[in-house]
Amino acid sequence: MLENRQISGMLKQVASQDVIELGPEMAAGRVAALAHVAEHYGFEYADSHRTGQDKQLIAVRMYRDPRPEARAREAATIAAYPEAGRGGAVPGMRPGTLKPLPEAQEAVTHLKDRVAFDLMANSADKRRMGFAWICVGAVVLTLVVCGMYLAAVAGGAALAALLIGGVRIGEVRRQRITQRLRAAGFVAVQDEGGRQRFLRPGQQLPGHANPFAG
Repeated sequence: MLENRQISGMLKQVASQDVIELGPEMAAGRVAALAHVAEHYGFEYADSHRTGQDKQLIAVRMYRDPRPEARAREAATIAAYPEAGRGGAVPGMRPGTLKPLPEAQEAVTHLKDRVAFDLMANSADKRRMGFAWICVGAVVLTLVVCGMYLAAVAGGAALAALLIGGVRIGEVRRQRITQRLRAAGFVAVQDEGGRQRFLRPGQQLPGHANPFAG
């Protein structure tokens, strides 16, 4: 099954890499569930980004937590789930699926919120917004050059309204996610790029160069 292949692929990365990438997936919930499994193997959530030709797919990057308690958690998971990735049970998920068990649902929901927050932060990046406004200007200029003055005014206004409306909707969603994560005890910090991030209590941003760059 697809879920077993995904878990098997994740475990191969866990065995040989300090930074792993999960996905790509269409749904944030599925990649969040896979990230929850990876946490049991001593990895921490790093960041999310969109990928694929049309940027509709979601990928999550995670880094190996060097703390002794994370290594102990990994060892305990390996001992408790020896058939994970080969059709056997995996921590926190219903057998043969990436559907969370009741006791894992809250943790997966928090991961889903962190994924969504980071994706929206990327979309709201000043460079991306600047490019979007350049595109609006290019459309208007093209219509003006073609002598379509009324279309230039109407089209420019419509595109600007859509862009501004999308920004406002995204900001409302980010505020709601922020409230949920703060209520759950997550801590807001700024990464080395100046972006706001949410870390679980006690989690530290990696001390080395950004693990999810590139």
